[in-house]
Amino acid sequence: MRATMSQVGSFNRPIKLLLVNQLTINVGFYMLMPYLAGYLSNNLAMAAWMVGLILGMRNLSQQGMFLIGGSLADRIGYKPMILAGLGLRVAGFAMLGFAQSVPSLLVASALTGLAGALFNPAVRAYLAAEAGERKVEAFALFNVFYQAGILVGPLIGLTLLGVAFRWVCVVAAALFLVLLVLQARALPSRRGAGDEPKQSMLADWRQVVGHRPFLLFSLAMIGSYVLNFQVYLGLPIEVRRVTGGETGVAVLFAVSGVLTVAGQVRLTNKVKARWTPTLAITRGLLLMGASFVPLALAAGLPSASTNRPLSWFEFLLAMAPVLISTVLLTLATMIVYPFEMATIVNLASERTVATYYGFYNTLSGIGIAAGNVLTGLALDTGRSSGFPALPWIALTVTGVVCATAVAALGKRGSLSSKAPDADSEITPAAAPPQHVAANSR
Repeated sequence: MRATMSQVGSFNRPIKLLLVNQLTINVGFYMLMPYLAGYLSNNLAMAAWMVGLILGMRNLSQQGMFLIGGSLADRIGYKPMILAGLGLRVAGFAMLGFAQSVPSLLVASALTGLAGALFNPAVRAYLAAEAGERKVEAFALFNVFYQAGILVGPLIGLTLLGVAFRWVCVVAAALFLVLLVLQARALPSRRGAGDEPKQSMLADWRQVVGHRPFLLFSLAMIGSYVLNFQVYLGLPIEVRRVTGGETGVAVLFAVSGVLTVAGQVRLTNKVKARWTPTLAITRGLLLMGASFVPLALAAGLPSASTNRPLSWFEFLLAMAPVLISTVLLTLATMIVYPFEMATIVNLASERTVATYYGFYNTLSGIGIAAGNVLTGLALDTGRSSGFPALPWIALTVTGVVCATAVAALGKRGSLSSKAPDADSEITPAAAPPQHVAANSR
């Protein structure tokens, strides 16, 4: 932690404020959202499909609006979009605590998703612009504060849940309100290069889609989000299968969060000193794929018996493959994330960084949704066919394919090919790759 705090101290005030911003956002979000489904199904006695609809509305509004949120941030500035997003979270979370009808809950859920679509691209673009040549270190710290919020939020929420779910919502909304006031008063205004847009928003989108190296990189990285999301899908399912309870799920999240908070900065510094960014991403993706090998090897182990609880020794033995996979997947994500975020900036036009982030997040969200369906099908097929290793083998292959694709892009010099300026006479699709030293910062 000393290295982490030292690194935080080396950055200027805006970056420190953005780190606090992300920590508080995640504390507020994760103190509420993990318990929302239980509140809807138990307290409000809603059917499972209705609960899924309300929760899905948040994801749909967030993923569907990322591109628009990023484009607006490039046009009107990063700070206004951050403040707008925080304001919507205040309203959305407050509504969740008091709404009783389905239409009201759908509106509240949509507001919380739209909020993320507004501030997420703006925060990342602001961080990248402010960090300059130190983007990798800044995003490493960003991931530390991000994971710290995930660790702390559910604990606060669980405590408040003992009083009432409404208190969880009110306190979460209050946190966002305090953050809104703090950012409004202390965060300097910031925007991308250039004072005025040089082209329409639609032209910006065409430029992003037509920037072939960026598009190929985005497509190659979709699989990494499918793999990373298994912390929320495949791994918890496996934990419940081998232990028969929820305790192991909490252990899984704790291990992932603590490892990131404690080791992200040191690991990033070591990787940055030894590997090029492309090599770091490639090897990180290979490690992501390899993280599912222990689960494939242990897939034949029997499910937990429902007749008696497991002893601590049996619990640890059953959890061992999942914990090994969790550690490897977390380390892989820690390796990839800072260099991935910096690569997006390097590929983007300086004027439209938030638009690039928005488009990238939209593609990732679509990939996660499709990947979850395919992973679920693989889990069901593996069980019914007597080949339970099937989903884990498929996920391993996904990591290898993603790593191969990124390595090929790096070899061609595509990952150092910045988008042409808006007034360039060369169209984005026709612009040749710039074969310069890969990953120069």
